[in-house]
Amino acid sequence: MKFDNYMILEFPSRSANEAFARSAVACFAAQLDPTMEELGDIRTAVSEAVTNCIVHAYPQELGTVMLRCRILKDNVLDIVVKDKGVGIPDVDQARKPMFTTGGAERSGMGFTIMESFMTSISVTSEPGKGTTVHMRRKLQRRQ
Repeated sequence: MKFDNYMILEFPSRSANEAFARSAVACFAAQLDPTMEELGDIRTAVSEAVTNCIVHAYPQELGTVMLRCRILKDNVLDIVVKDKGVGIPDVDQARKPMFTTGGAERSGMGFTIMESFMTSISVTSEPGKGTTVHMRRKLQRRQ
């Protein structure tokens, strides 16, 4: 697929890096001149995807999170968040609202939030090999 611009970041699965990832994507997306609402939606979806890597992919150790953003034709922001952690045994179940493997302090709404804020989302995972979350957001063109 042809793209106009891209960025790739890789960082340890430390909770402090969630804010970094969210801010980096927002700065990258700014070149598309998004509305504040669009930017907030994108930041929230990235935050949920990265938090899933930190909390679920590497529950007992630090691992690596890869974040890629591309600008596609027709004002589409393409985002991939990938880990090489424990993986998800049943992606369909994990995408159901309120399902969590993170204990009582987790809401189980991460994928639901991502789906509500992005134009499209796909999740692929293999136990023991990691998970990839691929999200896209078509942004409105300002007049």
